[in-house]
Amino acid sequence: MFRPKLGWAAFSALLAAAVLLPRVILSQQPSASPSSAASSTVTAKVVDAGNAFLASLSDAERAKCTFGFNSSQRTGWSNLPSGIFQRNGLRLGDLTPQQRSAAMALVAAALSREGYQKVTEIMNGDEVLKGTGGGQTGGKQGGRGPGGRGPGGGIRFGRDEYYVALLGNPSATAPWMIQFGGHHLAINVTVVGANSVLTPSLPAAQPAKYVLNGQTIRPLGRENDKGFALINALNSAQQKRAILNYAVNDLVLGPGNDGKVIQPEGIPGSDLDSRQQSMLLDVAHEWVGILNDEAANAKMAELKANIAKTYFAWSGSTKNGELAYYRIQGPTVVIEYSPQQGDLDHIHTIYRDPTNDYGAKLVHP
Repeated sequence: MFRPKLGWAAFSALLAAAVLLPRVILSQQPSASPSSAASSTVTAKVVDAGNAFLASLSDAERAKCTFGFNSSQRTGWSNLPSGIFQRNGLRLGDLTPQQRSAAMALVAAALSREGYQKVTEIMNGDEVLKGTGGGQTGGKQGGRGPGGRGPGGGIRFGRDEYYVALLGNPSATAPWMIQFGGHHLAINVTVVGANSVLTPSLPAAQPAKYVLNGQTIRPLGRENDKGFALINALNSAQQKRAILNYAVNDLVLGPGNDGKVIQPEGIPGSDLDSRQQSMLLDVAHEWVGILNDEAANAKMAELKANIAKTYFAWSGSTKNGELAYYRIQGPTVVIEYSPQQGDLDHIHTIYRDPTNDYGAKLVHP
């Protein structure tokens, strides 16, 4: 495949546009096919974007980024950086600008506008981390990982170090999956007919706050602020029930914990008033709403129906700006928010559905 040679400045500008300008990416997608123009469903748009991405690849590249739907690749995701965890699929830094735009257009088609913005903010934050040589915690650019791990030149950060893979073929009827991720990001979207499922996914951030083009960016800022607003909306008796009597310093159901069951803790939604219940749902929406609006609205209706059995648990300070962990857990949701190693600038989160991770309820053996 012919690939034009670009100077580094021009190439960098094209790469920045592919990540920093989601609206431009959306407008650069190939023209919709007659079949998708006749349909307004999200699935049709995602299928078209998936096929457009595959069409931009060589045969060898398609083989590298496509896997069987039921392959081990489905659970082969992590929040760890390149150099510690070896991802499969195609690395963004190895793609042409056109291919990279097509890959990001696929991600954008599956997510909401706000969800896609969150993804790009996490990626741009990793570029900041690369430029500063690494954060206070989590490793240094080019350094070795825990236990001396770090093959292939050590730990690598930045926008180039994100990978895309497809499991199964883009289809309006048969199950398939989009995997997109890198350091501090794992997006897993399972598409089954008109339905799409985001769980399990891991949006995280390091740095938690940075300045880009004169704007202060906080990829998980609303998750932080809304969590603190909710714990402080509880009265003293409610707080006593919500706050755990032991410290939680990391995700309980992070990567590698598929299928693990934990008991609900904290205060149930049945003991919250209507305003507090609305606040709890609003916090959950920060994760649920990453997915396209159609699927997110259906999921939020499900969470609202189960609000009485949805628990809110807290560990740590109740003062915004200090360290705290929280968890939202109901019949069909587990969400965790956890600063890492005492570092407010290094945040991990997880979003799961114990009944429907990887679309389990929609996929028939």
